Amino acid sequence: MIELQGIGKTFGAGANRTKAVADVNLTIAPRSIVALIGPSGCGKSTLLNMIAGLYRPTVGKVMYDGDKVTDVNTDVGYMTQKDNLLPWRSVIDNIALPLELTGTSREARYAQARALIQQVGLDGFEDKYPSSLSGGMRKRVSLARMLLYRPKTLLLDEPFAALDAQLRLAMHDLLLKLWTEQQQTIVLVTHDLVEAITLADRVVVFTKRPARVAMDQLVNLPRPRDVREVRFTKQFHDTHNSIWDRLREEYDEERI
Repeated sequence: MIELQGIGKTFGAGANRTKAVADVNLTIAPRSIVALIGPSGCGKSTLLNMIAGLYRPTVGKVMYDGDKVTDVNTDVGYMTQKDNLLPWRSVIDNIALPLELTGTSREARYAQARALIQQVGLDGFEDKYPSSLSGGMRKRVSLARMLLYRPKTLLLDEPFAALDAQLRLAMHDLLLKLWTEQQQTIVLVTHDLVEAITLADRVVVFTKRPARVAMDQLVNLPRPRDVREVRFTKQFHDTHNSIWDRLREEYDEERI
């Protein structure tokens, strides 16, 4: 579904020149979940922006579903750490926004939005406004809005980082449930190794900036996964130790 071929990205010029990504080669299969992890500011989000077509690589090319990405990639949904809900719009109007922008009738977009509201567990909150919702509920609205136009790929940039541990578990459970039903390709940027292993089929570790692939580790945990119990298994523990041994090198180097 996604192929990064010799990707490099540099920002600025002269003394302000910053190399964010260098020589990244990565292939992501359809319907897989791949987690990207590495030190803060190493270029992980830059890679997501290039897959989304928001940035063009300085060198190399991004292939998506067999075609080179040269403009905004409308086949992907993008969810960031901020929910970016419109405060003056109700839950149903926030979720229905993508279809409203395409000219879909009010009746049709509301019908699809209500189906997603039920899927993400927000029944009864259709007419509430963002200011009256908890952080977890706002994330559910944001997730439903992204899913409304059925993107083939979900790009998730630390979407649950601001939530407490219990809410994060609930969102992990919801995300895996929706993925089981809809089978999108998911690329997740995270700083949380436990989150990465809990959700992903593969965890890709990046070096400090400029980002290079330091490790590409398969996660051989059976699905479906119980997000509350899987982390206590020996398989999880072994995978965590293997990835952390490599990831720790990047943080150790930062302290030198």
